[in-house]
Amino acid sequence: QVQLVESGGGLVQAGGSLRLSCAASGRDFSSYDMRWSRQAPGKQRELVASMPTSDNTYIADPLKGRFTISRDNAKNTVYLQMNNLKPEDTAVYYCGARRLAVTTWGQGTQVTVSS
Repeated sequence: QVQLVESGGGLVQAGGSLRLSCAASGRDFSSYDMRWSRQAPGKQRELVASMPTSDNTYIADPLKGRFTISRDNAKNTVYLQMNNLKPEDTAVYYCGARRLAVTTWGQGTQVTVSS
């Protein structure tokens, strides 16, 4: 079973950037639909981005132009580049790996954006 470890979260001022990384252990990383979700305090978890293959990406509409997802199959790693961050981006960000209708999530990394 795949295991996921997120890193790269932290405190940043509004307008700043962060790049989150998610390292996956296990086999067949390239066969997983990799995704990022987030959960802000008092809100439901929402899907931020996904990348089923190296040529196919999805970014939630409100985040297009600021967030980018990428993956390096040779390193078993998926990234989330976040630019022009806003206080409303403050949340715990989770990395997920989905295959055969089953999604495994990591423990999450906190992103806090100060105004």
